[in-house]
Amino acid sequence: MLYLVYAGAALTGIMVAEAVYLLYASRSDRRAAINRRMKLQERKISQEQVLIQLRKERGLDGGSSLFSLERFRALRAQSGLIMPLPRFLMTTSAVAAGIAMLAVWYGLPMLHATVLLLVLAFVIPLMTLRFLRKRRHKLFGIQLPEALELITRSLKAGHPVPVAITMVAREMPDPIGTEFGVVADEITYGSDLVTALHAMYSRVGHDDLPLFVTAVSIQNTSGGNLREILDGLAKIIRERGKLRRKVKAISTEGRMSAYILTAVPALFAVAVMVLMPQFYADVWDKSMTWYLIGGSVAWLTIGNVVMFKMSNFRF
Repeated sequence: MLYLVYAGAALTGIMVAEAVYLLYASRSDRRAAINRRMKLQERKISQEQVLIQLRKERGLDGGSSLFSLERFRALRAQSGLIMPLPRFLMTTSAVAAGIAMLAVWYGLPMLHATVLLLVLAFVIPLMTLRFLRKRRHKLFGIQLPEALELITRSLKAGHPVPVAITMVAREMPDPIGTEFGVVADEITYGSDLVTALHAMYSRVGHDDLPLFVTAVSIQNTSGGNLREILDGLAKIIRERGKLRRKVKAISTEGRMSAYILTAVPALFAVAVMVLMPQFYADVWDKSMTWYLIGGSVAWLTIGNVVMFKMSNFRF
């Protein structure tokens, strides 16, 4: 009987804790905005100011600066980075400077450290933006068929296309929620539908988005049943996503080989430096050591590029 009392008390405590958690979670879900655009709307500012803020965060305000190169601006916009560009460049430059100082501390000559700093200050921002763009494209590709199906259901209910796009902006999270919200705002403030969709493709750059833009453009000029077109398009995009994932699974062996071949010498060097710090102490200050290390890294990079090209299929 005593054990039954203990079990009942424990069960009661678990149920009370779960009830408190569910109550708090439901309240936090009601309070949370589903995407970036709706978070800005909670600040009680006008819709025009929300659109201006979203474009400014993505570097689309049209302002000129020292770093306003066209491809770099497109990469920044497609990455979804909302951090101001000067702060982002200062952060990446600080990381590059830290790596260069660490190399100097380990014996790298100052001239070589300066070259390393310049290279890293150029490479780190590009690699970071490319990583963010790849992650954003992956999530956008998953959300796009769902957005098209939502537009199709809205069209079946008798809503026009701009209203259907507004529903996507209101019902779906980032990144697709904010992107379609910008399209809806641009239409509200005078842009036509096709121009707004082409601008969204420039901001996002996803490979499947031109299918949607072309379908809406053809329907807008020559007519047709847009609902059936988008319904079939959602199925096609979903099948393309399945094919991409299948190809990625098939080519996993090549990528894993590149990862292992890259990680083994790096881990071996770290292990030697940690377990036997004096093993290479006599050669760190030799210029030939750093030339050989640079050559090894270059050859390893070339090998990785070749292996990734062999295991990467674009279609």
